[in-house]
Amino acid sequence: MATKSDNADSKSDKSKESLNDAWAIRPCHLYKEEYDDCTSFKARFHQYFIFGKDTDCSQWLTDYRNCERYQQSNGNDVAAGKAVIKSEEERRKIRLRAHFANDTWQKRKEPPLDWAAPLPDWMEKRNENTYLEVKQKELSGQAAPQGEERSLCTIMI
Repeated sequence: MATKSDNADSKSDKSKESLNDAWAIRPCHLYKEEYDDCTSFKARFHQYFIFGKDTDCSQWLTDYRNCERYQQSNGNDVAAGKAVIKSEEERRKIRLRAHFANDTWQKRKEPPLDWAAPLPDWMEKRNENTYLEVKQKELSGQAAPQGEERSLCTIMI
């Protein structure tokens, strides 16, 4: 038979339960901003132009409410936190669907061996005296910073 202390321990274990992916929860105001942006006149016009209908923005509002519940409970409302994380995972999955479906390019596990090789001579010559080269030399200490040359013209009448 369970005692009162056993019940108290199980309640405290539930409140101590934390989320492994809590880092995936954005600041709550961002969910509200996304919802407001999604339901704005400009966004609705764009949605109608691109898709021919309004898109469903309710998930942003649901995420906002769950995020607020999770934050206000100081992380104790684990169900609300898990709901936001699940929504973020689904959003990420949809966003990366085309990336993972792309079989045109072979994905690398590491950069090529010669990724830091010097540029070819023709490219070095083309980049001589460009603004980026001058700034790169200044930042690396190879050249002294150049001051801007200003000329003032005074017209006397």
